[in-house]
Amino acid sequence: MLELRNTDRYCIVSSNSLGSCYGSTGPASINPASDKPYGAEFPEFRYEDIVSAQHMMLRSMGVDGLIAVAGSSIGAFQVFQWAVTFPDFVAGLIALDTAPKDTFDSAAGIPGLIEALSSDPNWNGGDYYSKGSVETALTKLRINTLKSYGFEEKLTDMATQDARDAIVFEVARDWAREFDAHSLVALQRAWGKYNVENDFHKIRAKLFYVLCDTDEWFPASDGEAVMSKLTQAGVDATFLEVKSRHGHYATTEEPEKWVPDAEHFLRQLDLP
Repeated sequence: MLELRNTDRYCIVSSNSLGSCYGSTGPASINPASDKPYGAEFPEFRYEDIVSAQHMMLRSMGVDGLIAVAGSSIGAFQVFQWAVTFPDFVAGLIALDTAPKDTFDSAAGIPGLIEALSSDPNWNGGDYYSKGSVETALTKLRINTLKSYGFEEKLTDMATQDARDAIVFEVARDWAREFDAHSLVALQRAWGKYNVENDFHKIRAKLFYVLCDTDEWFPASDGEAVMSKLTQAGVDATFLEVKSRHGHYATTEEPEKWVPDAEHFLRQLDLP
């Protein structure tokens, strides 16, 4: 039986995404040709590039296969991408709060995103690195995102709306102070190109797919159509709908509603 908590034998590898700003190469990285941050000139990339970089990292570490790839939300786009790009490298897939394609027309939203960022006094035509960051614009964007995620549901015990608003603002501001605006644009471009539905026939791994009934971003009502396409492609997939008031935060706020099923799923994998 798979010893899920035996980290002497099994371990978790967590990799930052190409194009982000938490350690991997992204727009804030220095372009050797100019000795300045790439900024808006950072090359466009796709989710195939993200998982290919992760695959290269794993191979350099001597890893020749994975028990499972797991992720949630936009990060779980990588789960589906792994499934079709390296189908023989992974035995299982755990995809939470996500979809096998971009469902919010991200490419069309890029002009609006850039317009919102350019409203910041530090934008400087996109060359804001010498001025620090575009914290004001990013904070406003993050507040809207947190609210759409259902973040305020976690604050229902707060006495006043002002107190709740203050916490949302602080969380958004902390994120804005560390995230790079050009990374947000670059990643949204990648989201807009993401679609693996036509490649379901390549999937060899077993899939455990979880959606929440109150999630505005990836509603559980989409699960039936996705599962139908997976089944038609011959994918061994299991679907779980989580009932929760926490929306996009449901799987992190109430892990007890899906983790036992995930552990059972992992134990059923065909492993060497």
